[in-house]
Amino acid sequence: MLKKLFYNINRWRLKLNSQRNFLIYCSVVVGLIGGLAAVALKFLVHLMEDISRNISSHLPYHFIYVFLPALGILLTVVYIHLVNRDKIQRGIGNILVSIKRNRSNIKVNNVYSHLISSSLTVGFGGSSGLEAPIVCTGAAIGSNTGKFFKLSSYEKTLLLAAGTSAGIAAVFNSPIAGVLFSLELLIGEITIPTFIPLLIASATGVVVSKALYSKQLFHLVTEGWAMEALPFYILLGLLAGCTSVYISTVAGKLEKGIFVKQNRYVRAVAGGLLLGIIILLFPPLFGEGYYYLQQILNGNIQVITQQSLLNPWLHHPVAVLGFIALLVFMKIVAAGITIGAGGNGGTFAPTMFTGAFLGLFLAYGINLTGLVHLSTGNFIAVGMAGALSGVLHAPLTAIFLIAEITGGYVLFIPLMIVSAISYIMSRYFTPHNMYWHDLVHERNIHPDHDDDMLDAIAIDSVINTSYVAVNKNRSVKEFYKILSETQSNIFAVLDEGALDGVVLVDEVRRQLFLDDMENVTVADLMTVPPAIIDYGQSVNSVMRIFDQLDVWQLPVVKDGRFVGFISKSALLAKYREVFISQHKQADLFSH
Repeated sequence: MLKKLFYNINRWRLKLNSQRNFLIYCSVVVGLIGGLAAVALKFLVHLMEDISRNISSHLPYHFIYVFLPALGILLTVVYIHLVNRDKIQRGIGNILVSIKRNRSNIKVNNVYSHLISSSLTVGFGGSSGLEAPIVCTGAAIGSNTGKFFKLSSYEKTLLLAAGTSAGIAAVFNSPIAGVLFSLELLIGEITIPTFIPLLIASATGVVVSKALYSKQLFHLVTEGWAMEALPFYILLGLLAGCTSVYISTVAGKLEKGIFVKQNRYVRAVAGGLLLGIIILLFPPLFGEGYYYLQQILNGNIQVITQQSLLNPWLHHPVAVLGFIALLVFMKIVAAGITIGAGGNGGTFAPTMFTGAFLGLFLAYGINLTGLVHLSTGNFIAVGMAGALSGVLHAPLTAIFLIAEITGGYVLFIPLMIVSAISYIMSRYFTPHNMYWHDLVHERNIHPDHDDDMLDAIAIDSVINTSYVAVNKNRSVKEFYKILSETQSNIFAVLDEGALDGVVLVDEVRRQLFLDDMENVTVADLMTVPPAIIDYGQSVNSVMRIFDQLDVWQLPVVKDGRFVGFISKSALLAKYREVFISQHKQADLFSH
């Protein structure tokens, strides 16, 4: 049935439509399914929250905070291990790996597995966000739509990004932010051919979300900004930049795993209980934290301390200020424990939470001095943008997301100032965002577009295996005869297949006019190459070696045996072929 449907769609596609139009139709489909996935995720989370509330209605709140998050993480681990069979690809970093190394192919089970596992984690109080799971879900929808229609790698990448845009847009009801998220974090370039499918998918996702589930995560109430507040916005930008570096560092370490020597179930329970103890002290860390954020925006700041074990000592405003400062530092710790213990979620929402409470800390603290009155709502909103900009290295996404959530652009100037300062500071200390950091340092995957094209080159396609090999004991006169019969300018000196060294024609020329040549052998002309390329190395690393050593040919070995030479000129020629091929695909869509 599916084969017949595929055949009929392809016949219609080839007869009546250009490839550009077909990709637009596909982006509508991806946006529709992505919007439905976002609605399903919201529904599942609220369902789990209802279940957890029913459980908690029979228990004191202290038990709720300690045991419910542990239960949610444990159920997530059980689902991923026993039902999903560990096929889930968690985190935005894995999407980037799929784009860079796997031709934008993502396993089909990721279309639904993130919805189930993240709703279990967050619905029962795990201190993480739903944005990363919906991004992974949307990416899987786009990737598998492209695979179904047997589209090229470039087209699958576009649809993958379109699904991501639809998911983000549907969760926040912010279509522009959805588009910018994919452009800044996944694709890395803004062109008309890439912009149109993302915009269509994003708008479609928002329409579906509003039609079926219009409830917002929270409502930011802001007002116009005053000039006297400008120095404090600059200060907020500086603080947001420092906080962003802290978030990236702590989250990166904790998300790799806690209690790593224990099995996954012990890790889930132990991590969940540790999280519960932290939540006992800091109740706003329960779940995403948007409920407490909304209460603060409504003017009810006392809600953040009411159920804390520290409440008896938090009646003085200065003590409350200290509690807010601790929340800024502890939210990302709680999120890292949640994910490191086995829960499924992301640091997008915890970053927004941290930025919001950073803005609250600054505004509340300045207002306590009585020197000037700052709008708490404004600083909460702008703080969220500052933290997002610094952590994601995506200032446009941060600016437009908050602008769309607030329903206006009255804060556009403060948003620009704070996001830009935070981005610059964060970029200075951490050249790559938190998703790219581990990929660059641990997996040698780079965000640069040139690296993309180099990664598309197979190393065996640029190895010259038509080499001339000589023995190091051969006399120079015999070698001259070989030299006269070939055009090669580098020769391999081998001993039973192993590389002893190389002979360069330039070195031979220097020996031509010496008087005593009778006893000279190839071993006397042989040199050790400045580097030896391993057959398993990436083409990226090979090009970097060429640039660092300023050489044009290097030998390649595989399992200790010489296989040929690789030249920089051949590598550049292959790079040009890939460059032309990729741009032809882009031109096919744009015309």
